Amino acid sequence: MTSDTVKTSVTVKTNAGADAGSVDLAPTIFGIEPNVAVMHQVVTAQLAAARSGTHSTKTRSEVRGGGAKPWRQKGTGRARQGSIRAPQWRGGGVAHGPTPRDYSQRTPKKMIRLALRSALSDRARDGKVVVVEDWGIDEPKTKRANEFLAALGLRTKGEREDRVLLVLFRTEDAAWKSFRNLGKRIQIMLPEELNTYDVLVNDIIVFSRASLDAVTARLGGAPATEDVAVAEEEAQ
Repeated sequence: MTSDTVKTSVTVKTNAGADAGSVDLAPTIFGIEPNVAVMHQVVTAQLAAARSGTHSTKTRSEVRGGGAKPWRQKGTGRARQGSIRAPQWRGGGVAHGPTPRDYSQRTPKKMIRLALRSALSDRARDGKVVVVEDWGIDEPKTKRANEFLAALGLRTKGEREDRVLLVLFRTEDAAWKSFRNLGKRIQIMLPEELNTYDVLVNDIIVFSRASLDAVTARLGGAPATEDVAVAEEEAQ
């Protein structure tokens, strides 16, 4: 562990909100000093890439009509005009208007990984990373999903509800269907889809043990280690 990383440990919760030991988060992923400049650049590039870029306007040469001169050059007392499709005319072409373009930016993979590690470290430093044993949902039930979040203290009435990001596997179909109906403040994401923007736009990140290990492996860190006492109990 380098001098600029911090070892972070979080308490593992059951789906009923009880403590179930603890895990040490990979310090190279959840314990580095967040690089704000890199996070800003990566998020800017990500939002730019999301733009469709299909905006388009017609210039005076592309607008239909206007081939004849509206009136003679001199003698009318009016300003000289060459076409009714010039930009100053209603229905005319647009001067310097937008045309279709690609807004995507090239971002190095190392920078993308550093930004994601910085975002995760920022959330872990503020105690906004939650790890659960499992989701405890065997059949799709929105009521069960609400109970799960309430047990973790994430659905407090009378106060501002936090935006929660749940990291699930594609195969966890029952949990996926249960959580997806809870509104815009609940977001679901696959471990391989986790990105800087979605980590920063949400207040709390919830992992299962398995999804935490998947994200850790993806970012090149060692799997989260269990507390020694819990490991000894499971061994017995």
